[in-house]
Amino acid sequence: MTNNHESRTPSDRPSISPAGAATGPQITLRSPAELADALPYMLGFHPTDSLVMVAVHGEGGRFGGRLRVGIPSTPAEWEDTARQVADCLIRGSERRGGKPDGIVVYLCQEPSGEETARRVMTRLRPLAQRIRLACGALDVPVLEALCLSAGRFWSYVCPDERCCPAEGSRLAAVGTSVLAATATFAGLQVRGSLKEIEGRLAPLRGAVAEEAERALDRAAASLVPRILDGATREEVGAETIALARALMRRMTLAPPVEGGPHADDWDDALLGHDEAASLILGLQDREIRDIAAEWMEDEEAAPALRLWRALARRCVGAYGEHAAAPLTLAGWVSWSTGDEPTARIAFGLALRADTAYRFAQLLHHACNEGIDPEGLRQCLREERSRREPRRERSAGGTRPPGRRGRTAPRRRSRRTAGSEQ
Repeated sequence: MTNNHESRTPSDRPSISPAGAATGPQITLRSPAELADALPYMLGFHPTDSLVMVAVHGEGGRFGGRLRVGIPSTPAEWEDTARQVADCLIRGSERRGGKPDGIVVYLCQEPSGEETARRVMTRLRPLAQRIRLACGALDVPVLEALCLSAGRFWSYVCPDERCCPAEGSRLAAVGTSVLAATATFAGLQVRGSLKEIEGRLAPLRGAVAEEAERALDRAAASLVPRILDGATREEVGAETIALARALMRRMTLAPPVEGGPHADDWDDALLGHDEAASLILGLQDREIRDIAAEWMEDEEAAPALRLWRALARRCVGAYGEHAAAPLTLAGWVSWSTGDEPTARIAFGLALRADTAYRFAQLLHHACNEGIDPEGLRQCLREERSRREPRRERSAGGTRPPGRRGRTAPRRRSRRTAGSEQ
């Protein structure tokens, strides 16, 4: 650490606690190595190709709000990015209760081609400097700036080679440090890497993707005329809800043997292309999507999450924007069941698929602001109770949805996804 950091008393050392709370089990961080080791526990996943900023508050150095964006590939974008992320984190912290007393910055990127990790650190140094200047312009110092690459880390702030050598320092093996044990005991979980989590929601590729797109073409040709015909809209809505419930029951009766990508392969095999296509098109209707959002707790949550992930993977080719609906539903179920890190990633991917998708915008903002999802859960419970008499719900029946808020599914054009915000 820098001399300024080394001179801190024990009570001044940065600490984290579950959900960023100021109370509860505290984990004290004393060095750049521990700050680097703590990153996945603060985010809930191992970031890849990411710029991460964490606000630090008070004399005790309590970690508060945090922000993650993809590292722009073009250095010409770095100055604007630095100003935007500094303003976003600092202004957001002010709205939530107080201006940060400092910021910790992480630049996480793996080497590409023949590039070395040390070269990554050198290449990203100008970005780190721009972030320090942008934060300084808002009167908030960067207390530490670290580069993490290929299992090593470097400090852009510390000049002391005794703790921060030029060749970098090796990160502790995953799950082996005292900090990892303490964080696990305190309830902080790491759910794999960002790349792995995004991979479970990414579109299918190859021949199976071509088959899925042909099924979507068939579904669009069949369903869009019926949706545009007001007389059959109600029927399409009821069919969509019935199909979704049938597929959830199928998944409940066929749980995967193991988790991760192999479980996704299992779920993909449970869905026919035509079934998935019909459901994807049906979920483009706002009211049908809102009914599906009611399946966010108890025994419905797990099969619903599996179904929404599988549908997101089937949104291929020209139907990429249609993924916004299942991705947002996957994020909502994750958030509702306590998995905020995965929820934020899913909401971000939904907005990458369709930047104007209002449902994702609202949920992403609420999740990032730390709003309790229970308020929305209660609203959905009440809406469900009004729509479904208890006896019908226990029997698994539904009433046809109303006519408000209709949006006909459409074949959408290809769009280049922007960087995550």
